[in-house]
Amino acid sequence: MTNHIAFQGALGAYSDEACRESRPSMDPLPCQNFEEMIVAVRERQADLAMVPVENSTYGRVADIHRLLPESGLHIVDEVFTRVRISLMANRGTKLEDVKTVRAHLVLLPQARKFLDQHGIEAINAADSAGAAKELAKSPDPQSGVLASAISAEIYGLDILAENIEDHGHNTTRFLIMSREPNHTRRGDGKMMTTIVFQVRNIPAALYKAMGGFATNGVNMLKLESYMLGGSFTATQFYADIEGHPEDANVKLAFEELKYFSNRLKILGVYPAEPYRD
Repeated sequence: MTNHIAFQGALGAYSDEACRESRPSMDPLPCQNFEEMIVAVRERQADLAMVPVENSTYGRVADIHRLLPESGLHIVDEVFTRVRISLMANRGTKLEDVKTVRAHLVLLPQARKFLDQHGIEAINAADSAGAAKELAKSPDPQSGVLASAISAEIYGLDILAENIEDHGHNTTRFLIMSREPNHTRRGDGKMMTTIVFQVRNIPAALYKAMGGFATNGVNMLKLESYMLGGSFTATQFYADIEGHPEDANVKLAFEELKYFSNRLKILGVYPAEPYRD
């Protein structure tokens, strides 16, 4: 066992924060991109991967749903992390001195009101924590970074303003993924099952496939579609449902879904995070 949990981004990223909060006994392993993160787990450089899938303000993380079905990994847990945005700068810098800030393009719109109020220009960066690391190496009295508070701690920057996100509900949902599935847990609370499926090319196939969930009382919490291979006719669906594949009603819903589908794959079975309630 390596006892590492891989994530995309530099140390101090929100994914790193999620790793430290949910798996404090494991060592975070930063990766340059999602593909590298997946490979790190598959090749046993890490035991788990922390994968962001959606944000309550910005929406779903682009392209991640395309990577998950073919990753060879399995969802074993979900984590909800509150995104608290801090403006940080080099030591001694005052807020009124900051003319520009850098952050990931997903983060910048989440603090738009604060930036407009202070007349600060937003500049896209590949990675917010990486931008904090770069600023620490190349001090600039007029530049700042939007990132997590742990980024300031890691790279020796001063926090000039905290909790500047526009919305108090700003939260990111992460999936923890492993090489091996774990379908044995039932627990005392709700269970979640995540699937991907492709419907057959027949009239009303999706409507009929979804009917099995309704008639069997299975709550579907998420349903998203995306094209496959650039085709306008080949569509894959990603869904989160409440329940376990061995539950009687879920079994019946899956049987009906299979009848109208070319492919059904379970990506993970895991306990519902209490944050949902």
